[in-house]
Amino acid sequence: MQTPDATDWPIRIGISTCLLGERVRYDGGHKHDLFITETLGSYFYWVPTCPEVAIGLGIPRPPIRLESQGDGNRLVMSKHGTDLTRKMEVYARRRVRELETEDLCGYLLKKQSPSCGMERVKVYASRGAPRRDGVGLFAKELTARLPNLPVEEEGRLHDPRLRENWVERVFAYRRLRELLSRRFSIGRLVEFHTRHKFALLAHSPTAYQQLGRMVADAKSIRPAQLRADYESRFMAALATIATTRKNANVLQHIFGFFKKDLDRPAREELLEKIEDYRQGYVPLVVPLTLIGHYVRLLDVAYLREQVYLNPHPKELALRNHV
Repeated sequence: MQTPDATDWPIRIGISTCLLGERVRYDGGHKHDLFITETLGSYFYWVPTCPEVAIGLGIPRPPIRLESQGDGNRLVMSKHGTDLTRKMEVYARRRVRELETEDLCGYLLKKQSPSCGMERVKVYASRGAPRRDGVGLFAKELTARLPNLPVEEEGRLHDPRLRENWVERVFAYRRLRELLSRRFSIGRLVEFHTRHKFALLAHSPTAYQQLGRMVADAKSIRPAQLRADYESRFMAALATIATTRKNANVLQHIFGFFKKDLDRPAREELLEKIEDYRQGYVPLVVPLTLIGHYVRLLDVAYLREQVYLNPHPKELALRNHV
């Protein structure tokens, strides 16, 4: 079965520079992540940014942190009390505008960083223990300016479901950008949507129905509005984690396409694998491998084109753990 992801475009991913092994951290060290550079690096071209070095902070340098002041958070060099908020905000706006021209399909941020952390960053107050509800100033600008871009922290990639979800979104966003970079037509949108139906159903049945209605009513929507609404709702749908229950529901839908063409032992075997997955005895790759075999054997054209069966390179083995 041919992967739906084949394309000549490089997959450009923004990344916090320290994750690539560059010694740019405050202590002169790095946070090299081998999974990122050696596994994902086979498929992605990295576009690095270190906001702290970019605003002129040295290596090494005194630590910086978020501090609660008044009704907001400030970025402060704790040793000297130097307020870096304005400088970082100005840089973040300029750098994110530059990144908008880089054709990025995703971004990986350094967790817990006062500049790059996307959640649960420590916020210090004049008294008491720090809260863990802050967002790094660069990450805040990035996610506000590019809300549809698949953004994740490297620490969260240790969770198999979050890892698989982020990579799936990266490849989906790349396909979507490819669609939108061409001369737009409703026909191409219908084709794109059709290929992603089961992927959408696995993530959000509600979004699956809403997007289906949007595509069906496409002729009554202004093209610019249609493009913008479809992109935002499509990417928001995929950001919802595909649960075991929803995946099992999709597998049952797929089974319905060829159950009449399989003999009884084959049907029972496939249903058993789906139930084993639903019960948590085997990973998703087990029933999908058997389904892929029958799609090829029976040459089911509709299923052959479904991105759900091949959302990302099989060599990443992401569905071996979900």
